[in-house]
Amino acid sequence: MATLYTHQAENVRRTWYLMTAFLALFVAIGWVLSYTIEGGEWLFPVAIAFALFSTVGSYWFSDKLVISMTRAKPLTRSDDLELYQMVENLSITAGLPMPKLYIVDDPSPNAFATGRDPNHAVVAVTTGLRHILDKSELEGVLAHELSHIGNRDMLVGTIAAVLAGVLVMISQLFFRMTLFGGMGRSRNNRGGNALMIVGLIAALIIAPIAATLLRLAISRKREFLADASGALLTRYPDGLASALQKINRAAVPMRHSSNAMAHLWLSDPEPRRKKNFVAKMFMTHPPVEERVAALLGRATHE
Repeated sequence: MATLYTHQAENVRRTWYLMTAFLALFVAIGWVLSYTIEGGEWLFPVAIAFALFSTVGSYWFSDKLVISMTRAKPLTRSDDLELYQMVENLSITAGLPMPKLYIVDDPSPNAFATGRDPNHAVVAVTTGLRHILDKSELEGVLAHELSHIGNRDMLVGTIAAVLAGVLVMISQLFFRMTLFGGMGRSRNNRGGNALMIVGLIAALIIAPIAATLLRLAISRKREFLADASGALLTRYPDGLASALQKINRAAVPMRHSSNAMAHLWLSDPEPRRKKNFVAKMFMTHPPVEERVAALLGRATHE
């Protein structure tokens, strides 16, 4: 049976794999473009430096970056005593330090957890979530997010989100530099023109694919695990199941959402996106119906 700390070591290893893959890919793109652009040798060391800076920064400052991207605001005990005490009690039950609490002013009901480890964890909820859920449902959602913290899911998830966004942004910058600054000035007699085209295609195609693969590296199984672990925390799977159903029925898209960090949220921040066969292959969350069935099925057998 899954416990709160299941797969911790696996998720930590996965984090290092993602960071290494990001470094290798980014340096490779920098090398190709530095080779194809006349006088662009400086791009290669810059790419290495920026890749190292982004990777280290995504680890140490991942929580601050995600908070900034979601426009979350700190939440104190006096702001929402019930919510604060609920997280406090669940943290004690789970054996976790009390995370920092944040609120996102958004009518879409959702929540996320982030941070590099339990001692630097953050749990955020939207105003929409706070408005539509009752106490047992809110408790189920908070237990789910705390389970991500205990399972170390939020570390690999947050780093994947940050690195995916950086990879897309910088690759687009390199593409524009090559297109408008280096076209027609490739190195003579070294196959520069052909490599220029390869570099352009690589920058344009590899970046979004790599960003998608980084997000998909966060297995949908972690959502099922967090659901199960959260149910064990509250001893009331129906609470989270009911919350997921309410959120699914609301189907309110988030005002400010990024595809790079979609997997960090409790549910898909774009609930109205098409669910055709191809789209389902790239979904960041399992279908709500499957999550609810797993929760209620567990409750039936206990």
